[in-house]
Amino acid sequence: MLLQADTCDDGMPSSFDPRTVAALFDGNPAAVAVLDHDLRYTYVNPALERLNGLPAGSHIGRRFFQVLPGLRGQASALRAVLADGKPREETLHGQTWAADGSDDADQRFWRATYSRLDSDGAACGLMVIVVEITDLTRQREELEQARGHVALLSTAAVRIGTTLDMDTTCRELAAFVVPDFADAAAVDVFPSEVGHSVRRPVPGVMRLRRAAVRGDGELDEQVQRFGHPGEYIDFAADSAVTRCLAENEPVLDGWEDHSSGRSVVTADRIAASRALGLREALVVPLAARGRPLGTLSLVRADGSPAFSDQDVAVARELAVRAAVDLDHARRYDHEHSIARELQRSLLSEPWGPHPHVEIATRYLPADEGVLVGGDWFDVVPLKDGRHLKAMGDVMGHGVEAAVAMSQYRSLLRLLAGDDLHPHQILEQLDGMVERSGLDRAATCLLAVVDRFGGVCEVASAGHLPPVFIDPAPAGARLVPVPVGPPLGTGFGGYRTASVPCGPGTVLFMYTDGLVERRGEDIDVSVGRLASLALPPGGHLEDLLDQVLDRFGEDAEDDIAVLASRIREGPPVVRPTPPE
Repeated sequence: MLLQADTCDDGMPSSFDPRTVAALFDGNPAAVAVLDHDLRYTYVNPALERLNGLPAGSHIGRRFFQVLPGLRGQASALRAVLADGKPREETLHGQTWAADGSDDADQRFWRATYSRLDSDGAACGLMVIVVEITDLTRQREELEQARGHVALLSTAAVRIGTTLDMDTTCRELAAFVVPDFADAAAVDVFPSEVGHSVRRPVPGVMRLRRAAVRGDGELDEQVQRFGHPGEYIDFAADSAVTRCLAENEPVLDGWEDHSSGRSVVTADRIAASRALGLREALVVPLAARGRPLGTLSLVRADGSPAFSDQDVAVARELAVRAAVDLDHARRYDHEHSIARELQRSLLSEPWGPHPHVEIATRYLPADEGVLVGGDWFDVVPLKDGRHLKAMGDVMGHGVEAAVAMSQYRSLLRLLAGDDLHPHQILEQLDGMVERSGLDRAATCLLAVVDRFGGVCEVASAGHLPPVFIDPAPAGARLVPVPVGPPLGTGFGGYRTASVPCGPGTVLFMYTDGLVERRGEDIDVSVGRLASLALPPGGHLEDLLDQVLDRFGEDAEDDIAVLASRIREGPPVVRPTPPE
């Protein structure tokens, strides 16, 4: 909206920008005033100064009827607009002020329109637009254009930036301006700094990623030839996009003569646009906190009016507001990408080859819009053919959780070489975390499988119980183990339970994202895991596919799962230690 804010202060929106109002209305022949909710002037344009015969300084801060006592009767209409939000029109008559301060003898008539300015549904002020009832057709057209601009900006806040996804915000921006403000639009942004690398452009060329493109009617399909969303577009130095970013100012580019002085790339692009009936482009910068994010390109076709100075002012204001939403989305995406890359690198593969044990792991993010969590797992070979399996979940989300996850896993690997029982490892790990100052608690389930003894030692630090899936016909066992407090609390008190686990038995471990469901008791959710069974063929990867298909579809949190078993073969005997 023209006056946009989260809160109102003394009746005025907190983000009132006089430059935007001045750009929109200073040159308008209609007299325009902005009032706060106490009916005090906060802005008057030059046309209103001339109409009232008083400079702007004599208006600002004074009530509507204090400047012109003859309009005291209009106060009730203004307050009614503030109360119900319905615009009203009034016919006024009287004399204007002459240059010497005396009344103009001629009786004159005006038409005044009162409109409420809202922020989040609350009245923050009024706009008064007054036109003299002469050359009424032209005046009404100018009035309607001004009111249309106000309405356009008023709805931008609720239709752009509804999510923290950058591409979604770009699509909302392009869809918002077409067809009410432009016949076609494109949003181009700088590539992300995190993730896959982007090939370098040739010297003198600027490469941007097309995040959104939209056309009105049949143009929607036709403008896709200039670049689909997700493609990288190269802009020559003389293009409007490059000049806009270099100057950080709107660039209005008419295409009547598209050949003289243009590079081949730019001239070809303009020629293709003209072939579609597109004749003029307005490119405005998208920038926030002093940093360029990209551009919004607005294009009008033959038959549409050329971009006016007011259009440029509206486009600039719209870009400023959209850039704030894009910056929030970009910062979120930046942190999300870092955390995702860090977690992916830590979960890429458990430690070392495992000639005597089969391992299958899977990590499933809950949703692209959910910031990465601290789920982790590991498998560490020990002495005498034993293996340590770990499944953990660091509290919280984001980069901090992913970094804490890496610290937990590093400490665990350090302790694993000391040949301790699982509960002793947890005791040591709990103390080390407390002393390190790491402020992220974590749950953890440890299991040490002895392939010679046919037993699995299990200890839990606040984690959900494991599932043992025996070869048919025995099936799955949900094994309750003693549960101690999460790591990082310093309370200790962990215990180890011994569970039979021979060759062919699958140990299944998981994080709470697999079973937690809103409105359902966690014990009920966990209990369903007792129905697990190895699919035909007995492959662990097939088992994980089956588990995620059954339990992962409605997950609201990240899921990490691990399945392992001792490889079946001839009986083995524990090596006899040398004397």
